[in-house]
Amino acid sequence: MAVYGPVVKIHPVVLASIVDSYERRNEGASRVIGTLLGTIEKHSVEVTNCFSVPHNESEDEVAVDMEFAKNMYELHKKVSPSEVIIGWYATGYDITEHSVLIHEYYSREATNPIHLTVDTALQSNKMNIRAYVSSQMGVPGKTVGVMFTPLTVKYIYYDTERIGVDLLQRTRASPNRTNGLTTDLAQVGSAAGRIQEMLSTVLTYIEDVLSGKVMADNSVGRYLMDLVNKVPKISAEDFESMLNSNINDLLMVTYLANLTQAQIGLNEKLVVL
Repeated sequence: MAVYGPVVKIHPVVLASIVDSYERRNEGASRVIGTLLGTIEKHSVEVTNCFSVPHNESEDEVAVDMEFAKNMYELHKKVSPSEVIIGWYATGYDITEHSVLIHEYYSREATNPIHLTVDTALQSNKMNIRAYVSSQMGVPGKTVGVMFTPLTVKYIYYDTERIGVDLLQRTRASPNRTNGLTTDLAQVGSAAGRIQEMLSTVLTYIEDVLSGKVMADNSVGRYLMDLVNKVPKISAEDFESMLNSNINDLLMVTYLANLTQAQIGLNEKLVVL
């Protein structure tokens, strides 16, 4: 629960990248660290990307390859200029003494950076993900310490990321924890099934409200009214005609793409001959 500060919104690709860097860590390394990239809004920080940073850590000291971090950030700016350094991450459950030293470096790279911890060891039988922001504490002019204050963490995703998340969810029911990619038609069918389930839930709620079983909620009613107003008024015949036309256009584009790919492959073989 956040005491104060912005809401930290994390995308699935960030968590996947952190776990991957942890699995590929050097032999003997207890944890990995890296830079968080994203955008800063008025009341939230959105983490959209990250990259790992090599470091050596012992009980007495910690050494971080700062030059590598700077070079990686310069490369990322060429691809995504809108993403800036917003903090850093570390795998593990607790904040260590070395975390304070690393946080001081990122304080020079970003204003009030966030620190994200990912419990890849699953100490509580789940991957705890926490975000912190630092603040100084102590007597002015005397010894000053650093206190890490927790922030609220939320998980968001783009529509394209949702496909990967759904695929990972399906592996939970697989005995060998593997699952293949579904076809485009299967994805359309699955999306249509989810929409049908949601519509059934909405209809059940409306019927219960009309029959007096459930107390009406004004906020839900406004959402439903907004949803109905967004649906265009179109007859079934016109909708079917429009759908068939779009399908024909899609098939034509697919055919032309396959034809172009075949011609390119044939041209490459002719060049080799």
